[in-house]
Amino acid sequence: MAYLLATLAAVCYGAADFTGGMVTRRVAAIPVVLLSQATGLVMVAVILPMLSTEAPRAADLWWGAGAGLAGGVGVGLLYHALAIGTMSVVAPTTAVAAVAIPVITSIAMGERPGPLALAGILLGIAAIALVSRQTLHTPTTARSSGLGVALAAGVAIGLFLLALAQTRAASGLWPLLTARLASVTLFAVVATVRRRSLRMPGRLAALAVGGGALDMLANTLYLLAAQLGPLSPVATLSSLYPASTVLLARAVLGERLNGWQTAGVAAALVAVLLIVRS
Repeated sequence: MAYLLATLAAVCYGAADFTGGMVTRRVAAIPVVLLSQATGLVMVAVILPMLSTEAPRAADLWWGAGAGLAGGVGVGLLYHALAIGTMSVVAPTTAVAAVAIPVITSIAMGERPGPLALAGILLGIAAIALVSRQTLHTPTTARSSGLGVALAAGVAIGLFLLALAQTRAASGLWPLLTARLASVTLFAVVATVRRRSLRMPGRLAALAVGGGALDMLANTLYLLAAQLGPLSPVATLSSLYPASTVLLARAVLGERLNGWQTAGVAAALVAVLLIVRS
């Protein structure tokens, strides 16, 4: 069940990224991220009272808040890296760094995935890099600074995945509530300091809200998966989201998959099978 939830989380993460990318082509990133994060906050605040969970412990709330801050910083750094760097370098660097943090940490703390799971994890990391490759390459000499920011973004997102996985299953969605409170507060402060207008056309605002809902659904699925199963394969499966984004771009926008991306999608499917079979 944990692996199924993690795979569904990857699908939702990819769909959320695709939706957010569509909106940020026309609107500045900070208002879009703030609206999507606020949507997730409203969702979890509405759903939480309907769930019969025990009162959360302070540690679970703090882990959630830490995850929210790390995730918020990661999103901000990612958008900055995409603005100053080369996308074909930034995207795989961020994704691989993000999955490496929880995988390395969990193994260092004593988790020992079996041979099939380990092969699936390694193949999954390779799939993330492959599916993010682009056919067209722009010179990296003038924009090489994007690599360092991409690494920092990946580390921050990896810390988000790691922190959220430290919460107890009995805490339910409480960690997501404090995570969203922290990230919304962070982006609200950034928007205020930078004096960003939050206005956008209604259709784009609706897309941003939809992306926020998908992102919160993905976070919920990942949280449940991380609380039920071993972290290293769960984090790897959840981080296969670039495959979902690429396939949506192919279906909706008519973008063609290059050879690297086709190989990456195939590798992602094999990685899922290996981890599940383990």
